[in-house]
Amino acid sequence: MTGGVTGGATGGAAGGARARAVVVGEALVDVVRTADGRTGEHPGGSPLNVAYGLGRLEHEVHLLTRLGDDERGALLRAHLEAASVRLLPGAVDARPTSVARAEVDEQGRASYEFELEWSVPEPRLPADVDLLHTGSIGAAVAPGADAVLDLVSGLAGTVTTSYDPNVRPAFFASPEDARRRVERFVEAADVVKASDEDLAWLFPGVDPLRIAGQWQRRGPALVVVTRGGEGAVAVADAGTVDVPAPRIEVVDTVGAGDAFMSGLLDALAAHGLLGGAALPALRAVDEPVLRALVATAVRSAALTCRRAGAAPPTRAELDAGELDAPAAQPAG
Repeated sequence: MTGGVTGGATGGAAGGARARAVVVGEALVDVVRTADGRTGEHPGGSPLNVAYGLGRLEHEVHLLTRLGDDERGALLRAHLEAASVRLLPGAVDARPTSVARAEVDEQGRASYEFELEWSVPEPRLPADVDLLHTGSIGAAVAPGADAVLDLVSGLAGTVTTSYDPNVRPAFFASPEDARRRVERFVEAADVVKASDEDLAWLFPGVDPLRIAGQWQRRGPALVVVTRGGEGAVAVADAGTVDVPAPRIEVVDTVGAGDAFMSGLLDALAAHGLLGGAALPALRAVDEPVLRALVATAVRSAALTCRRAGAAPPTRAELDAGELDAPAAQPAG
């Protein structure tokens, strides 16, 4: 296995530095049924969405995952190729491609049931990696999740590591079981993003901002809590910043959290805060930069909510001017 950098992300993408990223986790097909009865199949899985989002933002992205040598696997491969995301060796095998069955309600919110085949291929990473991102089911389901945690822990100090628990309760015996696994990843990561819904399930009745502060003191340089239409709050050594979401016309919220994550990682690259050599600077980030990082991520999520499905913004879209004037409904 190779990894590590001698400096931060290098120049390339129009919006800032171009990072070399590895994303680890599940790739699956969302079978989506909308409130009006329409059904469609779309590429999905939180890590796949983050990889795709980073690819659309013109970073060099490699995905460590598994998918089947079947029609749905071909759909995923074509989707990733469209964003120039490369599959790492061993991704395709004879088992069926995993499926998530999503029901989208009248407010555009999705609930999921999973038919999952998850394991981690032998990691053969490219050289000079700036970023390793993981989360969701791929970091939750043993034994694959154990291998992912070993990978994250083994790269500590040599790359920037990021983690989004994106909690799926069906994959845990209890919130207590989930907390144990989630917090092992939190302690190993440099950047953590979690939704207020994740934290409410993991820690019922506890203020999410309190949990974010506790997590940040346990290791990460940066912990961000997303709050749907209320925006996001970030905690770092420099303090806490609260960034509101723009008011937009929401089509659905599918993939919004993943677009937030890819937008946040893109912003870190733009500020030279990815890579092993950049870890001290990431720890020392000041309040204005912290606010700028979260604002970019919030904008990325809002752009995604304005259209159907997990469709994160392109480089040109994220770099464009302000969103349209306030509309009737906040971003989810």
